[in-house]
Amino acid sequence: MNILIINAGSSSLKYQLMDPDTGVVSAKGLCERIGIDGRLNHNANGKKVVKDIPMPTHSEAIAATLDILVDAVDGVIKSTDEIDAVGHRVLHGGMEFFDSCIIDDEVIAAIEKCIPLGPLHNPANLMGIRACQAVMPTTPQVAVFDTAFHMTMPPKAYRYAIPTEYFKNDSIRRYGFHGTSHKYVAKRTAELVGKTEFKMVNCHLGNGSSMSAVLNGKCQDTTMGLTPLAGVPMGTRSGDIDAAVVQFICNKYGMSVDECLNMLNKKSGVLALSGNVSSDFRDLGNGAAEGNEECQLALDKFAYEVAKYVGAYAAALKGIDVLTFTAGVGENDGATRAAICDYLGFLGVKLDPELNAQRGEHKISAEDSKVQVWVVPTNEELMIAQDTAELVKAAK
Repeated sequence: MNILIINAGSSSLKYQLMDPDTGVVSAKGLCERIGIDGRLNHNANGKKVVKDIPMPTHSEAIAATLDILVDAVDGVIKSTDEIDAVGHRVLHGGMEFFDSCIIDDEVIAAIEKCIPLGPLHNPANLMGIRACQAVMPTTPQVAVFDTAFHMTMPPKAYRYAIPTEYFKNDSIRRYGFHGTSHKYVAKRTAELVGKTEFKMVNCHLGNGSSMSAVLNGKCQDTTMGLTPLAGVPMGTRSGDIDAAVVQFICNKYGMSVDECLNMLNKKSGVLALSGNVSSDFRDLGNGAAEGNEECQLALDKFAYEVAKYVGAYAAALKGIDVLTFTAGVGENDGATRAAICDYLGFLGVKLDPELNAQRGEHKISAEDSKVQVWVVPTNEELMIAQDTAELVKAAK
């Protein structure tokens, strides 16, 4: 089975052609500069191809993608009829979607309804959907929502302590993001530990970071909120902050609220803590090793806040059986994992230093650790492909 996975941005479109049963990716690429001049970056058969192609809209980007997939020289399929379905990443499903679903007119209308909650991403996701519908009108399309995995949270976790009218009238609540990654890691971890009923805290740590408390495969809480700004400090995002800080800065420096939020999203986080050295944890590690105290502060603050959330989620779950690390930092930065776990001895967490220094999917906890600690590389595209395949097969 061939699933085409689409992740559409405002001026870009990422794609992969994948077999959901094996996880084998036969081709992947990026259409960029859509609406400007257009460029296609394609990888297949161990070969990279770059082409300048006019892409006034996402429709031309989809057409260019399909053309190169069936290209006599660089293609991997003989006909677009070999594409069984298309899975679209959609950022925000609001309170409309609790799971992935086959796209029809009602689904499109509901995604449009969620635009106020995802004003930057949902319109672009819709452009990708409509472009595929125009070019591939008979191919099933599936929407996979970044928020859906977290919709099993109970009200005590997702409600904000603000007047109820804002929840009822405007759907203001905690939603959470990186849901496809959290879902994949929860599913994969169950396979690794050999059981489905356990208490797990997953740490998706990277330039964007989020954590989830998972009970028997279902999300109970997560760090991001109405938007991806909440939670632990990230590459350029502040994470949790007293809302009055926005008022103070706006009043003192003559900023608008939008300008202040832009600062909190794009100029804060470990970038700001490091004195603007970098938002890349590798650069921060190098800076700290050279004696840069601000780089060290950024690393210390990040590990501290992640560890605090692990402790909080252990309380929320009334215990913890498994702690998992995933995404760019979580998978590759053993020093950060060790700094986080150093706080968690009271929970019975104990790392094996030699295992923690290794790469790839493996358990890194010591034999006498009361909590299993795993590194589980995420695979959001595979999760999208599997969700898509499952829905399409069930609909036949």
